Parts: sequence; C-alpha cells; structure tokens
Amino acid sequence: MNKRSLSLLGVLLLAGQLAVAETKVQYPQGFRSWYHVKSMVIQPGHPLENPFGGIHHVYANTKALDGLKSGIYPDGAVLVFDLFDYREDNHALVENKRKLIGVMERDAKRFAATGGWGYEGFGEGKPEKRLVTDGGKGCYDCHASQKASQYVFSKLRD
Repeated sequence: MNKRSLSLLGVLLLAGQLAVAETKVQYPQGFRSWYHVKSMVIQPGHPLENPFGGIHHVYANTKALDGLKSGIYPDGAVLVFDLFDYREDNHALVENKRKLIGVMERDAKRFAATGGWGYEGFGEGKPEKRLVTDGGKGCYDCHASQKASQYVFSKLRD
C-alpha cells in the first residue's frame, strides 16, 4: 500500500471511530451536583430486582429538569440513575458498593431508533465499563411503557 492509500485508510478509520462515538452516550461528569429528582429502594420481590435491586438516586441536568416540568425534553437533556447495593444496619438501609450508573441522553436525531433517547450503563460507575451492548434497545423496550411521558419514568414531587 502506498502512502496516499495509507493516509486515506487512516482518515476513513478515524471517521468511522467518530461516527461510533457520536452514537454513544457520554459519561455524565459532575452529575451529583445536578438536581436530585428522587431516591428509591428496589428490594427482593420487585419485578426489576434483577438487575436493579438496591438504592437508586435519579439526577437531572438543567434541560432534563425543564423536561420534567414541561413534559417535553429538549435535546441535551440527561437523566442519571445512580444505583448502589445496600445493607441493613441498625434498622436502616445503608448504601454499599455502587453497582452502576445508568444514563438517558436526549438527542432526537442520533437516537431516533430508541425514541430519541440514548441509553448507557457504566458498571461500578466507571466510564470505561460500558454495559449496554444492544444500542439501548433493551432499555428502550422497558421505557416504551412510558411513551406518554417521553419514555421517562421519573416525575417531580410537589
């Protein structure tokens, strides 16, 4: 292969990597400073116990908070589901090891196949431990039951 062919091949590979990166949900840096929407404990016997048993906290960035208020989520809205194992200690449920960080990122064009939302799970909360292997289809299939609220389960409290 000559230099020009190698150069062209390099450009094509880079473009392919950028296209793949564009369809991936980004790790939500600093999400714990966002608006805290709610907390919940999923205990044994709940239909979502496997894999979501534990204590979870839901956070919304500014655009997602606007969506929670209006019912219309603009592109750039991000919701985070921070999930922890728990233990019982002196009649209290206490956070234990982080299990995962689940993320919904709104981009109607990039994620058109999954209702305009991209989905990702980061194992143990680590950016390099991506858990979603089906492009978010499994997440979307569950969230489809919430189509009337633009696929979002969480609601604001009064």
